[in-house]
Amino acid sequence: MHRRPFLLFLAVLPCTALAAPPAEPPSRQPLLTELGTAPSAARIEADVRTLVGFGTRHTLSETGSDTRGIGAARRWIHAEFERISAACGGCLEVVDVGDTVSGETRVPRPVEVVNVVAIQRGSSDPDRVVLMSGDIDSRVSDVMNAIDDAPGANDDASGVAGTLEAARLLSKHRFAGTIVYAALSGEEQGLFGGRILADHAKAGGWRVEAVLNNDMIGNSAGITGIVDNTTARVFSEGTRVVETEAEARARRFTGGEVDSPSRNLARYIDRMADAYVPNLDVMMVYRLDRFGRGGHHRPFNEAGFPAVRVMETNEHYDRQHQDLRTEHGVVYGDTVAGMDFPYAAKLTALNAVSLAGMAAAPPPPADVAIEGAVTADTTLRWTRAPAAQAPDLAGYRVHWRLTTEPQWTHSVFVGDVTGHTLENVIIDNYFFGVSAVARDGSESPVVFPGAAGSFGGY
Repeated sequence: MHRRPFLLFLAVLPCTALAAPPAEPPSRQPLLTELGTAPSAARIEADVRTLVGFGTRHTLSETGSDTRGIGAARRWIHAEFERISAACGGCLEVVDVGDTVSGETRVPRPVEVVNVVAIQRGSSDPDRVVLMSGDIDSRVSDVMNAIDDAPGANDDASGVAGTLEAARLLSKHRFAGTIVYAALSGEEQGLFGGRILADHAKAGGWRVEAVLNNDMIGNSAGITGIVDNTTARVFSEGTRVVETEAEARARRFTGGEVDSPSRNLARYIDRMADAYVPNLDVMMVYRLDRFGRGGHHRPFNEAGFPAVRVMETNEHYDRQHQDLRTEHGVVYGDTVAGMDFPYAAKLTALNAVSLAGMAAAPPPPADVAIEGAVTADTTLRWTRAPAAQAPDLAGYRVHWRLTTEPQWTHSVFVGDVTGHTLENVIIDNYFFGVSAVARDGSESPVVFPGAAGSFGGY
């Protein structure tokens, strides 16, 4: 009997069958597990009560008093950021970023709009920025009423208090990228603070990877009677507002309507909730904001930055933009009585784990491209981050999902390479993307190929 030599059999095996797959980084990060339950409801409550105690924080309110008005509020926020910085050995750069606004419908006289900003510089990639914000200003029924009490406990002392608490927690740690904590002004009068800070970011050369705008994160009881402290909403735009005509034509044929960087930022936040924040689910809303309404993430979108709105799921409209009063047994007004502080702490945790995860990860891959028409395989290529910006880069992960799936469902870690081919995965049937992974497992948001999904360059 003729026997085929064993060595000959080995010789005809495909080389890929003998190659070991790249070692995959850890799937969980201990710091993120810790941050998922770290925010203090008591500290958030204390901060909300302090902000409410300024009477009104209307953009047009007085600025000279130390006890009332938006001037007193922003000076207190500045001092609080300074106290947080002192506790971490001066790790925060606290600055006021403002401008004078005039000639606007809701600004009848020139007024100084001032944002209070704390910057925690990254260790290896300081120009890459992830940002959390809340809004300082408040209002009552008449948007021009700068005199009467406007507590603004939930809208939006909750967002500012959450931002302060995130700064307390994250400033204890070092990250590759920069984290910015911002208390924005002028939201109710026309989103002016966001526009001012977005312009400041562009002028300063910030590579903004993500903006998490927190506008009302402290109410769990809706106007419908539903009480739910287990969900949060994340609103995100579908296509980039800065998209060119040529980019729109390309997107028409290759996809990307639901894969803007803001939309994939929302998916990232959703995954972080599932992994690290107990008893919290994210409802991704495929809309820039609530129907016919606006928020302070929008100016960042308009500047071309990935930005989303993080907020409660069930709003109570009797507690928004209302004069303090009781009519026919119904209590109106945005007071501390309507707050759920453990819920605000939970949404603050959602921000903290998302900021920490992105800041610790390498920058999102740039120049992601895809090919595979009329073939059995799909190939993705990208540009590797410079070593100085990504010293802890372990490699890249390729993702794909059915076109009707809201979340990425399949992925493979491909190592420190600049391209990968998915064999027998038909390009026509799926959407694809690439993320960057650090040695400790920290991972960037997924980047959809082409201009439609680009987070920018290095």
